Amino acid sequence: MVNARANRTSSERGHNPLKILVTGGAGFIGSHLAEALLGRGHHVVILDNMSTGNPENLEHLHELSEFRLVEGSVLDQVLLEPLIEEADIIYHLAAAVGVKLILERQVETLESNVQGCENVIRLAHSTGNKKVILASSSEVYGKSPVVPWNEGDDLHLGPTSYGRWSYACSKMMDEFLGLAYNKEKGLPVIVIRFFNTVGPRQKGQYGMVLPRFVSQALAGDPITVYGDGTQSRCFTHIDDVVRAIIDISLVPEAEGQVFNVGNNSEIDINHLAKLVKNTLGSSSPISHVPYDQVYGVDFEDIARRIPDISKIQDYIDFRPKTDLRPVIMKIASDQQEKSGRPIQNP
Repeated sequence: MVNARANRTSSERGHNPLKILVTGGAGFIGSHLAEALLGRGHHVVILDNMSTGNPENLEHLHELSEFRLVEGSVLDQVLLEPLIEEADIIYHLAAAVGVKLILERQVETLESNVQGCENVIRLAHSTGNKKVILASSSEVYGKSPVVPWNEGDDLHLGPTSYGRWSYACSKMMDEFLGLAYNKEKGLPVIVIRFFNTVGPRQKGQYGMVLPRFVSQALAGDPITVYGDGTQSRCFTHIDDVVRAIIDISLVPEAEGQVFNVGNNSEIDINHLAKLVKNTLGSSSPISHVPYDQVYGVDFEDIARRIPDISKIQDYIDFRPKTDLRPVIMKIASDQQEKSGRPIQNP
């Protein structure tokens, strides 16, 4: 387990600590972000309704006096307002996550993403124009066939009858609102579009492919590839993502702008399944399942999802690692530790 205090550098200890609010901070990305911020000497409050967050992700932080967990929702304005008023920076990560969850709970997704973001943005403005780091998603690019995807590209979504695009639209509305507040009211907002972040604490139950493959491989179950497996993704380790989030948030020139945060090293899902199987020395067979058996008939997938990360590299030193093997091993160790099974090193 990472020791948040031990991670502080001497220069960071000398700086005045910031008061930081992380919404959705009990989730995969949020918990790692909170850990890193505490390691840099800041005070961190997490707000999470635990719908997809996990309190176990934060257990090792409760001993720190600079940390506080508030259980609740960004939809609760009475609860949210004093937390934002106390904060210097808000990292707004609270949102529905994972394709499977989004398709199963479309009303909840739209309400929590759009109304929750509106509450955060409006209260950040009314309590003194607090800086907001707004988490968005590569989903907003839709199914654009031209890769890599650049922040200035046109967006290409499917029909409204296909539920997955509702999530993309909700994140687009979040971006529009945040950027409008920046232009009209001077609210310091930075938008981050995440691409397939992976690492320990990520759950496979909501449709996240890598932890699902690892879980299946460890159990000796079939590693199930959805569709024909030729669809490709670019996976970025959580440590690289967290560093990018924090570093870009400290750049004044980044305010009012949108940034991709991801890795531009591409792998198709068939090869990912083989990599997981081989890395873990698993005997699991690899099988293919049609999309309609998983997500229903009204579903479209994205053939390739590759970020152009040149823009953020103009602002910060962002060089994500590309080797997935150690990431797979870390995810496997995390899953085995939580399941109580002995950790194997194949």
